[in-house]
Formats: sequence, C-alpha cells, structure tokens
Amino acid sequence: MNIAVIIAGGSGKRMGQDIPKQFINVYDKPVLIYTLEAFERHPKIDAIEVVCIDGWHDILWAYAKQFNITKLKWVISGGETAQESIRNGVYNLEGKCDSNDIIIIHDGIRPLIDEIVLTDVIVKCEEYGNAVTSLPYNEQIFIIDDETSTTKYIPRETLRRVSTPQAYKFKKIDDAYHKAFEEEIGIYGSSYTNTMMVELGERLYFSAGSDKNIKLTTKDDLELFKAYLKSDKSDWIK
Repeated sequence: MNIAVIIAGGSGKRMGQDIPKQFINVYDKPVLIYTLEAFERHPKIDAIEVVCIDGWHDILWAYAKQFNITKLKWVISGGETAQESIRNGVYNLEGKCDSNDIIIIHDGIRPLIDEIVLTDVIVKCEEYGNAVTSLPYNEQIFIIDDETSTTKYIPRETLRRVSTPQAYKFKKIDDAYHKAFEEEIGIYGSSYTNTMMVELGERLYFSAGSDKNIKLTTKDDLELFKAYLKSDKSDWIK
C-alpha cells in the first residue's frame, strides 16, 4: 500500500493573508485541493492522510467531498513544527500500515506535483527503501567568509536540491521518528524528514524532480502558481 501524508499544518504567516495559505482560493479552488487532486488521480496512491492545522479539519472534509477526493482517509492535527507534524502523521499510521508500505511525505503547499515525479519517487523507494525528489543545482554557491566577502565556493556539480515528495518504507520512517524524538536528533530548526534521516545515518536515494514543483511561501509564489495554471496546459494538470 502507498499512502500519501500531506503536511498542511502551517499558518502561513509569510503569505500575509487572513487564512492559512493552503486554504487560499485560486480560481475557486483551495491550494490544498490542487495538491490532493494530484494524489487522488495517481494510480499508485492508495490512501491519503492530511496533517491539518487545527480548526480546519471539518472544512477540509467538506472540500474533499466537494472536489471528490475519495482517497482521503485521515485528517489529523499538526504540531508546533514541521517535524512534529510529520511525526504525528507517521504515528497515526501505526497499526494501519505494514512494514513495507510506502509513505510519501509531501508539502500541501506544493500543488504542481507532476505525475512523473510522483511515480519515480515511489519506484525508487520500492527499489532502495527511500527516495527524495531532487534536481541539480544550477547556481554558484559561495561560503561566507565575513559579512561582505568570500574566498571559497562549493562546486555546484556536487550539490542537489531536495524537496518533497519524499518516500520511505513505513517501518524505517516510523522507527526513525521514534529514535529522533527520543534522542533529540534532527528535529529542530529547518530540519525535515530527509535531513533527519541523514543525521540518523541513513543513505538517501535521489528520484526525479521538476522546476514546476514550487512551494507557495510568499505572494510572489502564489502569482507564479496562477501563471502556471493560466499557461498552456499539458498532461500534468486537468
């Protein structure tokens, strides 16, 4: 079984809106529903769990009914941080998943998830036990020497940009979150499942990514999302 865990527990303060950014309507549809639709129509996804901000659970269920998101099985509360939210999502699946079931972690505010990207992260996880969506890094990266100068850079050929979706076998990710929170490893700051796994000593495997897979953090991101929706449509979106 392949289960999508969609993280939608944030308040989205940087967007500067009155409601959480995952519930902002774009062309009469909430951002989160665009995300869920991608998983709903993918043939390899069996069920969806949403880790949702408190106070919005009933609204999400209503939207799921309105937009025919039939694979949505669980809506649970998020935590104070992204890692707490993902942990809550993983723990809720205990007793519902087998050890080798695949858990796909994805940000609810990445609504332009390509079918090819989602397929590849599942296929790679089936082969290696985990997979993280990634792309080459095309900019030059310099290491700060002081506030105004630098003398060192990191060759971009040695770098990859990693985002969601990420996929992990259930037992591996469940054990990892128990260990991480018991021993306080990889759970603070901007840490996420992928960085936590590396801190716990795991080797991660790359899967295909897409530049369209943007994260809607600011108003500019929202405008870019609207532009993608208005552009010539391809097979990746209805």
